[in-house]
Amino acid sequence: MAMDQIHLWIGAIATIAFAITGVLAIADRGVDLFGVLVLGVITAIGGGTIRDIILGVPAFWSSSQIFVWLALGACVLTFVAESFFTQPQIYRWMLYIDGLGAALFGIQGADKAWSAGFGLPVGPVILGVVTAIGGGLLRDILAGRKTLLMSHELYAIPVTLGCCIYVLILNFLPEYTLEGSVICMLAIFGLRVAAIRWDLRVPKVFITKRR
Repeated sequence: MAMDQIHLWIGAIATIAFAITGVLAIADRGVDLFGVLVLGVITAIGGGTIRDIILGVPAFWSSSQIFVWLALGACVLTFVAESFFTQPQIYRWMLYIDGLGAALFGIQGADKAWSAGFGLPVGPVILGVVTAIGGGLLRDILAGRKTLLMSHELYAIPVTLGCCIYVLILNFLPEYTLEGSVICMLAIFGLRVAAIRWDLRVPKVFITKRR
């Protein structure tokens, strides 16, 4: 199986996971089916869409609408079978797949920005992170939730580190781009798995109140 096909399959699975976890994140808001569809799809494809708008290229799903349909289907399934997906073991597995999706989308976003020569060398890192977490941020803002960046969850940091390492590989070891992308994806995924398994969080900043 070609690498592009592998990326397509993993991307499809990750899109489904993003949509499912996106819907579960706003389940306590009493959102109706239409709201679930909108917020779930935004979670699944929002980050990549923001990236493509910044790059000035057609949104990735405009030529491969399978991602939109998969996200819609996952949203409906989650809406109907919420009690199944909220089971602790099932929900944990979905978080793992979500972490894999963040790793894949983050590196893909960085690679796309690098190939476009956008804002080198910082631009690819920023757009890699945007691709991975942008959809979740949009969902939280629209749903009136505390955003991912304010929750102290160890999510964006692994993606940022992985994208930074990948950009270094692209710059100094371009002949190992494929191997580097796999290593960086695994590193991001490994850190995310550790964060889920041991509930690792970013230390809070303590602000002393003035009297």
